[in-house]
Amino acid sequence: MKRGKLKNSRQKQPTLSFAWYFALIVVGEIVATVVVAWCGSYLFEEVLEWSFTLSPMIWLVLFSLVIGSALSIMVNRKLLEPVKKLSKSMTEVADGDFEVRLETKSWSRDIRDIYENFNLMTRELRATEILQTDFVSNVSHEIKTPINAIEGYTMLLQDAGCSDDEREQYVEKILFNTKRLSELVSNILLLSKIDNQAIDANVTSFRIDEQIRQSIMLLEPKWVEKDIEFDVEMDAVTYEGNDKLLMHVWNNLIGNAVKFSPQEGLVKIRLVQKGENLIFTVDDNGPGIGVEEVKHIFDKFYQGDNSHRQEGNGLGLALVRKILDQCGGDIAVENLTPNGCRVTVAIPR
Repeated sequence: MKRGKLKNSRQKQPTLSFAWYFALIVVGEIVATVVVAWCGSYLFEEVLEWSFTLSPMIWLVLFSLVIGSALSIMVNRKLLEPVKKLSKSMTEVADGDFEVRLETKSWSRDIRDIYENFNLMTRELRATEILQTDFVSNVSHEIKTPINAIEGYTMLLQDAGCSDDEREQYVEKILFNTKRLSELVSNILLLSKIDNQAIDANVTSFRIDEQIRQSIMLLEPKWVEKDIEFDVEMDAVTYEGNDKLLMHVWNNLIGNAVKFSPQEGLVKIRLVQKGENLIFTVDDNGPGIGVEEVKHIFDKFYQGDNSHRQEGNGLGLALVRKILDQCGGDIAVENLTPNGCRVTVAIPR
């Protein structure tokens, strides 16, 4: 919207670039020098009847110096001062102040464009700084939680009075939090690699439907524990891409469907080819997602359902979106009636 307004304002107030302004200034200086020199000569010789032996060339030089000086002062005020102001503001940004904003009423289109781009840059830098601060804070919290749990259960193990059943329970808790910490670190590293385009292309040809079946089997302990049934219908689809990244997508989406489904629930999975796109959907019959939660489920570390907080770290869907963006795909989430949730993934072939 903002860019559209800027374009409209420029159409209403057409301006020229630096090149045109300098060309007009040079032409104007030449014309003004000739006219003023002729008028001055006529005034002195014809009106005031002062006689001079100066040649026309000397007249042109004198008036050119006067007019050139005046134009230089104007150019310095109109063109160079905004550049000095920009340089000072860039120094402030280099010192870490991302709240700097520039305003101008310059008639130069280039100056206005530079100021607008500078303000856009500082806004983006400020937003990035906030994201980095939040990211570090969230990472610190998510790492600290399992570490504290591991430390606590380890201290309990040192108690000579605890029974064998208690020791076994403590060991299971330690292993659970160790696995949780390992998954968190792995997700953070994968997210960093994707953000920095450090993922190897590693393009292979594979069957997506078979890969999804493998994902279901990998998650067997989780859905067997909840006695969940699967309704699966998939076309045989061959795809060329990074199989490891897409496997992460299926594991996360199907794992979420199992996680949020009730005991003895049903998970429906469909894979079809429509035109040039592969459409994957996974439905669960859980409680669904709140309206406000839908807006944030792809944010890093966001977990709307606190009842399942210990089962994840809030990076899964953020990673899924990053991976699909890299594949040129898209993802959408919607609630079903009367209950449940559907996740739809579209990947171009």
